[in-house]
Amino acid sequence: MTATDMASLAAEDEIVIEAVDADEARRLLPDLGALLHACVHDGASIGFVLPFSSANAESWWRTKVLPALVQDRLALFVARIDGMIIGTAQLDCDTPANQPHRTELRKMLVHPTFRRRGIARRLLAAAEGEARRRGRRLITLDTRTGDMAEPLYASAGFATAGVVPFYCLDPFDPDKVDSTTIMYKRVDAIG
Repeated sequence: MTATDMASLAAEDEIVIEAVDADEARRLLPDLGALLHACVHDGASIGFVLPFSSANAESWWRTKVLPALVQDRLALFVARIDGMIIGTAQLDCDTPANQPHRTELRKMLVHPTFRRRGIARRLLAAAEGEARRRGRRLITLDTRTGDMAEPLYASAGFATAGVVPFYCLDPFDPDKVDSTTIMYKRVDAIG
């Protein structure tokens, strides 16, 4: 589906957020790769720099995410409209022995065409629910300082722990180094 086709989907189309297991993620590799590729090419600072091919994107899902899903060290959520993947979020539960109460939100992505529709908030809510279900009471994350995601996280109750300067390369300009903001949120575990 082209960007024009995606943009033409009506606002009232139902957005579905669901957890995805390793088998389903394996089937979705081309779609997950396409989403990651689109976000990186739109300037998302999520660990990649240009040039970044579709093959690189799909390979990342296959080598970094699938093994963690198989071992239940990670929860993966997808957002869909009409079956098409338009967003994802990961909850990394692979923490050291002294941090069984903590989890990390990683790679929350929304396709550039579908931003500002509440999809990221819904993905975040699903991740928080999973953290509670797993008995995790603290969610941490990092985001590029000044990025559009930073106010979203703050409005969802995340507090800033600090800013790390010179943290990562800008995806478009390897001579530019960006800072990252480390954030956290306490959540109550279920039960």
